[in-house]
Amino acid sequence: MIGGPSGSLEAIAEDPGRPADASASRCYAVICHPHPLFGGTMDNKVVTTLARAMHESGIATLRFNFRGVGSSEGTFDAGIGETEDARAVAAWGAMRWPGRGLVIGGFSFGAYVALWLAQDAQVVRLVTIAPPVLRFDFSALKAPGCPWLVVQGDADDVVEPRSVSEWVSGLEPQPRLLVMPGAGHFFHGRLLELRAAVIDAVRED
Repeated sequence: MIGGPSGSLEAIAEDPGRPADASASRCYAVICHPHPLFGGTMDNKVVTTLARAMHESGIATLRFNFRGVGSSEGTFDAGIGETEDARAVAAWGAMRWPGRGLVIGGFSFGAYVALWLAQDAQVVRLVTIAPPVLRFDFSALKAPGCPWLVVQGDADDVVEPRSVSEWVSGLEPQPRLLVMPGAGHFFHGRLLELRAAVIDAVRED
């Protein structure tokens, strides 16, 4: 349990042990889960896939439940309080792994929170999967200067794929956009491909 702004936050800290490469071993990742009111938790398969990709790249991870989810205290706060939750978890990670750079990842609603956190945190890498750009207000969110991967399935029935492509095209600096043909919102049957894509991006940047 990690102390958060509205009470304790349930979290899982995982260190991959022997790093895959020296640069990755100097990082830790905070990973944000999908919408709390629609069953999103830190055990979501896309979230755990993202964590596994980080581990295979030698990056330690912090998955956590937003306020009001699982054993985390508090109530849903439309992304504002959840960003504060993520900030508290990132601060805990900085104490757990002193001197390491912060990587932020998020899926769906978690991608929205991840980008909010990246607005004022010192971030070395950002990974956002299926960012819900029509469901939440992304207009005030700026592109961070760090390497940034956006992954979107073109058969997503929750997040409109074209809206993500148009949003990415208007950002400066522009993130790397990976569109996965035939992939739905939860990447059913495509999780191994998703994991490989994240690993490739982490190792290439």
